[in-house]
Amino acid sequence: MNNFNLIISGVGGQGTITLLKVIGRAALLQGLDFKSSELHGLSQRGGSVKTHIRIGENISSPLIIPGETDLIIGLEPQEALRTKSFAGKKTVFLINEKVIPVQGKEVDKSEIEKWIKKIPGEVKLINAFSITQEKLKNSLYSGIFLLGYAVHNKLIPLSIDSVKKALEETIKPDYIEENLKALDLAKGF
Repeated sequence: MNNFNLIISGVGGQGTITLLKVIGRAALLQGLDFKSSELHGLSQRGGSVKTHIRIGENISSPLIIPGETDLIIGLEPQEALRTKSFAGKKTVFLINEKVIPVQGKEVDKSEIEKWIKKIPGEVKLINAFSITQEKLKNSLYSGIFLLGYAVHNKLIPLSIDSVKKALEETIKPDYIEENLKALDLAKGF
């Protein structure tokens, strides 16, 4: 297997670090090597959170070289755009459409769409926030939904079984059932 490079970007409270833990555990369950690095910018208060995740057979460094990212999961569009320097022509951007106001300022969605058109690679905008709010009555599961989308559409080299097992081993027992529902909900998209 070639090394797989993934960046997850979002803001504090969206579950970026939870996704990192689930993906890492799933990779290890599949017998793959896994390295990661986190960058927090006041994440407890809605600041930027970005993780580099590398999966493969023999990973020596957790950091991804700009232009070499296979998948970028943006839990928030503005944060996804901040990772565009890591994108190349082979990169798939999986972006949650929900814009989270930074310091009370709502960014115009048309501005974001204008910048998205300039991104190299493929961009998939999915309103995971609304889907999980409507179907599960809680938008907090939108990150797991996006991970489920990536797994079901083979955008990430992890099996659904390893991700489910990783969720069961990583998530608090009271929240496992809903997280598994969010993962499976993504199958139809």
